[in-house]
Amino acid sequence: MAVFDVGAQPGRCASPARRGVLCMALAPALAGLLHSPLVAAQAQSWPSKPVRIVVPFSTGGTADTLARIIAAQLTKQLGQSFVVDNKPGAGATIGTAEVARAPADGYTLLVHTTTFTISQHVYPNLTYDGQKDFVPVGLLMTTPLILVTGPNSGMKTVADYVSAAKAKPGQVSFSSSGAGSTPHLGFEMLKQAAGIELLHVPYKGGGEAITAVIAGNTHSYFAAPIEVTELIKSGKLVALGSTSVKRTPGLSAMPTLAESGIANFELIHYTALLARAGTPPDILAKLSENLMRALQAPEVRDKIAQNGDVPAGTMAEAGDLFTRAYPVWGAVVKTANIKP
Repeated sequence: MAVFDVGAQPGRCASPARRGVLCMALAPALAGLLHSPLVAAQAQSWPSKPVRIVVPFSTGGTADTLARIIAAQLTKQLGQSFVVDNKPGAGATIGTAEVARAPADGYTLLVHTTTFTISQHVYPNLTYDGQKDFVPVGLLMTTPLILVTGPNSGMKTVADYVSAAKAKPGQVSFSSSGAGSTPHLGFEMLKQAAGIELLHVPYKGGGEAITAVIAGNTHSYFAAPIEVTELIKSGKLVALGSTSVKRTPGLSAMPTLAESGIANFELIHYTALLARAGTPPDILAKLSENLMRALQAPEVRDKIAQNGDVPAGTMAEAGDLFTRAYPVWGAVVKTANIKP
């Protein structure tokens, strides 16, 4: 089972048939914004006070890790503090709703993951509309995930994992960072593709979900490389396989689930920076420009890329990605009958 690949050509408007219209529409607008005298004057005044970056997950997960890396670089570039504020809970909808209520002035931002385009399908009574209340600033990262287990699970390969699940239906468990999160849907896809039954144990964020696997409270988790690379190296976690169809450069030594017998299985995860809809366009332009600069800074690029992740992704690419993602994840949620 495959989910679209969002990271094929970082930094470019890939797939002309699907991205061309949006890319062509946004590019002139952004160019005009950046060269308008009025916009330039307004942009100079922002930020004049600390900027809060809300992460709707607990500390230690992908979004939190990336938010802190980017916050430090933006602070360095813009000379004003960018502060990470974790607001986990309810499948990442609590922190997201808080940002949706904040003024659209560029001083409250949101770092979110693939879960952003999933939640609307899982939680039908949200107080916000992801497609109307937010605008993307850019993609921080795209990456395959890694299926990990604890060192005492006895499982060393994907085949071991599937065999254990088939031997004891519903007893092999997986952590998630909340109902409807990317790891949750990843395992729902795996269940369908491998014909197995698993037990879902949701947590408030990736950090807690990973800790549960290390402690042996759950058997498995789909983690971003940046979350678990060092834990795998130290032996606290065992990597079974990655979720790209073909091996990626950063994870070249790791087999994929597809080549391990789960035919065509693919799950590409992304993390993005968003702002409130209605944020002044000059501020969005300045923020987007500085985000792209931050992602190209060697200290940022190396931290992300060395973990097997791919940094970069413009405002146009992020917007196109979200537009395509909503119906795709809606179909997955419906097929798996996922409820809050």
